[in-house]
Amino acid sequence: MSPETTAFSESEAPAFTPPNPGRTPSASPPSSPRLRGTFEMPGVLNTVLIEGSFDELAEEFATYLDQLKKSQGDESSNIQSDVAALQGQGKQDDVLKKLVSAADTNTATEFIPAYSHLLHLVRQSDNENMFLARICQHLSKPITSSPTNGPGLALSVLSTIFNVLEPDDDTRYNILLTILAVIRQSSNFESLKSQLKNLDRWIVEWELDDEQQRKLFLTITDVASDVGEDETAYQYLIRALRTIPTESTSDAEATALSLRALQSALTHPAHFDFQDLTALDSVQALRRSHPVHFELLEIFSTEGLDEFDDFQDEHAGWLEQQDQRWDVGALTRKMRLLTLTSMAAAASQTRQLPYADIASRLKIAREEVEVWVIDVIRAGLVEGKLSQQNQLFLIHRSTYRVFGEREWREVASRLDLWRTSLVGVLNVVRQAREERLRELEADLNGPGAKA
Repeated sequence: MSPETTAFSESEAPAFTPPNPGRTPSASPPSSPRLRGTFEMPGVLNTVLIEGSFDELAEEFATYLDQLKKSQGDESSNIQSDVAALQGQGKQDDVLKKLVSAADTNTATEFIPAYSHLLHLVRQSDNENMFLARICQHLSKPITSSPTNGPGLALSVLSTIFNVLEPDDDTRYNILLTILAVIRQSSNFESLKSQLKNLDRWIVEWELDDEQQRKLFLTITDVASDVGEDETAYQYLIRALRTIPTESTSDAEATALSLRALQSALTHPAHFDFQDLTALDSVQALRRSHPVHFELLEIFSTEGLDEFDDFQDEHAGWLEQQDQRWDVGALTRKMRLLTLTSMAAAASQTRQLPYADIASRLKIAREEVEVWVIDVIRAGLVEGKLSQQNQLFLIHRSTYRVFGEREWREVASRLDLWRTSLVGVLNVVRQAREERLRELEADLNGPGAKA
């Protein structure tokens, strides 16, 4: 067992003892436990303590399953006899197949300790991964015996399985996908957020290829999107797109994912930087396959409100025909904020913008200017203050939407200006120093000086 643990929910499994042979069958576990499963948060050893040989524990578990099924009305259940016959033939894996297939009938009370017991049996097989995959299939389905607590029970068992495997065991990858599926069913995204910081390390430890990484990133994207974590969903969608090889950037999957990322970026009210999107080859491929989408992206990346209005005139009704998330009003508001950002960056010399210019470029009433300036400051795009008396927006810091050749030329111009200013300051200091030296020399050589 690895000393490293990774937890997705904090819980402790209740004690569980399958009924011993010869005891009166009971649907409740006996009071004196023989198996104890504990589940701890990261950094603490995950421990499962079990007594008995494989045959003894398998027979006890089979007897427990029989009594459980009979308590649920299945009087024909005879798992214990089948397991005993298979054990007599030395067919350990067939025993496990029988137990794993029947284990999904556990009640909520014994769910976690029963699966801990089964996990111990499975880990003794040379075909452990095959049985773990089947257990994951069971746990990914709704737990009918406990619809409310089912996802939490499944996550606890899955986390235990994840933790007892070695850190570099690539089986963990499939366990994690199942965990994500359960989290998506329960909308319990908080269980996942704290673990995302480990993702890059896991990818290296499991040696995932591009396709596996893409599947993982897209699964996280779906989970985050379902609960309204749009920014997290977008970031992992971008990571998924980066795994697409160059020769596949125009494939159907790449195109669909690129359009999804484009829509997500443009419609997110707080997303204003599109360089991560335009840098992707699959997004650049949209220039040929979906030119209208790409034109809109370019407008939001580099242009202003005038160009956006021209786009709507040229493609009248196009936005309204798209998915309902393409809210024209929201897009126009975002375009105004971006336009004001560009205006502030362009005013780098004067460091101020008259209210009249802002109203004209944003196509708003003068009385609305201050509201829009406050909004652009809140969005973190510009820093400054309003001068109501002078009807000016005084800019302290501005942000370039893109940084290309024109921006580099402006930086070079500013550096030349600063260099010239510094040369002037140095000349003034040098002249002052020379003047002071002359004054000192004159004092020393004055009429009162000694020979």
